Amino acid sequence: MSQSVIRPGSTIGVLGGGQLGRMMALAGSNLGYRFIALDPTPESPCGQVAGQIVAGYSDQTAARELAERSDVITYEFENVDAEVAALLEELSYVPQGSRLLYTTQHRLREKRAVEKAGATVAPYAEIGSEADLREAVSRLGIPCVLKTAMGGYDGKGQWVIRSESEIGPAYAELSKAGVELVLEQFISFVKEISVIAARSPRGEIKTFPVAENIHVDNILHVSIVPARVNEKVQQEAERLAANIAESMEAVGLLAVEMFLTEDGEIYVNELAPRPHNSGHYTMEACATSQFEQHVRAVCNLPLGPTKLRTPVVMVNVLGEHTEDVEGIVVNSTETGFNVIPKVHLYGKKGSAPKRKMGHINLLCDDVEDGLNWIQQTNIWRNQN
Repeated sequence: MSQSVIRPGSTIGVLGGGQLGRMMALAGSNLGYRFIALDPTPESPCGQVAGQIVAGYSDQTAARELAERSDVITYEFENVDAEVAALLEELSYVPQGSRLLYTTQHRLREKRAVEKAGATVAPYAEIGSEADLREAVSRLGIPCVLKTAMGGYDGKGQWVIRSESEIGPAYAELSKAGVELVLEQFISFVKEISVIAARSPRGEIKTFPVAENIHVDNILHVSIVPARVNEKVQQEAERLAANIAESMEAVGLLAVEMFLTEDGEIYVNELAPRPHNSGHYTMEACATSQFEQHVRAVCNLPLGPTKLRTPVVMVNVLGEHTEDVEGIVVNSTETGFNVIPKVHLYGKKGSAPKRKMGHINLLCDDVEDGLNWIQQTNIWRNQN
């Protein structure tokens, strides 16, 4: 079954109905696939462009219905109920499997898998008590970062410890989650970069160009491609991502987030076994988008070319930016800059500050033009 080709016309089931599922369905429909999502929110972003089963992710009856209606099942976020993922493996074809989820849902398991693949992670320690934390802080040094081993995204579930006085409060706050904790040495980096790797059941692997990422308030603000790093760093980052995907026998996409230090060392920070925010630039800027590539990978089709066709800057649209960005769509696409803005809005109901509502891919001859456009439009005035 692992070598099966899922042919166009088949139905792809998606665990999750968010924007990643939406863009996956839009890309996959061009190849002739049908989609159905499982998500608890009626008319979810994916449900607006595909079929939808409205139910919770832990609902086993709904999971059985998804299996019955799908020829292959994928997921658009990693915090999927592991028992449901395992049930779906029994009932249907889930080429990504539950093992990859099991690994990437847990920071300690993930770090060990990355190390096994031959990549470097920040020195870390497993924390089971406040005494463990105090000992680890003394060993790893201040500043350091305490994180929950499970859950957490966009900066949630973590605490940067900058003084000894914060050790007790940090442990008290994060231990409320009732899961294991991990302490990481703080890496002094000059850039955050990422690579999206794709692997199919037949073992074919392709990587997308390196993205340079800038975060604001722990949320991705912009991705810049080509990344402003030398060719040696780009080649090494792509090599590491491909090696990790191969070592973990990943199927579909694997986003590998990394830190680059002043002396050129690369540390792997996190993995995501799905399409990723830092890969949105591929939608117009690459020969194949990350979403089409994911569909190709899980259906065991030949992977598409990943060549960069134009420099690009991707900027996230959060709730506080939505009204101004809608104005760009309604009024004019003429910018006065050497930039072509391609707007993607996700159809989410209810805009809120810091909530991801869309993104814009700024196609340009030089990434500095895209960055200047972001500054001059003044939409993101509080994010630079």
